[in-house]
Amino acid sequence: MAVDANDPVASIPRDTQQSAEDQLHRHLAEGRYREAFEVLVAEYRDRIFTLAFGILRNEHTAEDMTQEILLRIWKGLPGYRRTASISTWVYAISRNVCFTELKRRAARATVSMSDPEIQDKVDSTVSSQMPGGELGHALDVQALLGKLPEHYRRVIVLFYLEDKSYNAVADMLGIPLGTVKTYLHRAKLEFLKLIRMEESRVNW
Repeated sequence: MAVDANDPVASIPRDTQQSAEDQLHRHLAEGRYREAFEVLVAEYRDRIFTLAFGILRNEHTAEDMTQEILLRIWKGLPGYRRTASISTWVYAISRNVCFTELKRRAARATVSMSDPEIQDKVDSTVSSQMPGGELGHALDVQALLGKLPEHYRRVIVLFYLEDKSYNAVADMLGIPLGTVKTYLHRAKLEFLKLIRMEESRVNW
């Protein structure tokens, strides 16, 4: 069949006339995983980075997570089944990797309470934002925070010390927004009770 030189589509290689999804499925069906991965990277890399940055709000971390996501995708290609579209599959992997990173950062934030460099911030936070701040100022605030249940301690650290929003705390810990607010309220009440008890002990 002759090619019409005046037809711009006719001069385009056949692969490029297909959608990226079609190319991916064809390569995967033929077991050509490297070719499928190359198409996927060209089609989705920028979208993956945009999603990662939107969740993590840090360009360097988003770039690192983009590489991690692409690695997960490469390893997962042989096991991909067409129960979901490629885009849905890529999105699910991307979201899972990013939220796993958020939870890891949340865990690190909890550990960071023992860092003496943040003692001043802990004290000022208690004084300015938490009930009983004036009483707590002369006490070992870090030790008192350490007595809170871990789920309360994490929301206190992220919200007050890391300056995260309610929504960010919910995303990082993988819990509903309402639960974050409930934990913060209960944590402050529990913390105030600990301060009162410690104050009574000191003044005994």
